[in-house]
Amino acid sequence: MNGFESVQKASKDNLDLTMKSVDALGKGMQAMAVEAADYSKKSFESGTAALEKLMAAKSIEAAVEVQSAYVKSAYEGYVGEMTKLGAMMTEFAKDAYKPFEGMFGKFPK
Repeated sequence: MNGFESVQKASKDNLDLTMKSVDALGKGMQAMAVEAADYSKKSFESGTAALEKLMAAKSIEAAVEVQSAYVKSAYEGYVGEMTKLGAMMTEFAKDAYKPFEGMFGKFPK
């Protein structure tokens, strides 16, 4: 009977660790979704502003200048956002792993 109780306790402990990990994953995914929605909104607004400037351009040179500036800022914004999302994903993966550190060791840096 003692063996059954130790297996039952280990199962309960593992379930508790898993629930903590799933909670951390959920919070991380929610934070990433909020960040992605904010980026989408900003991207749409900057695209709309660039289109307005493009439509108001008086010459081909001005239109090319507006388009070049928009492409540059859009690219820089995209790279920055992907870097930020990558860092967020790393952090929430570490948070999800923390409950299991006692069993498997620390997360490598």
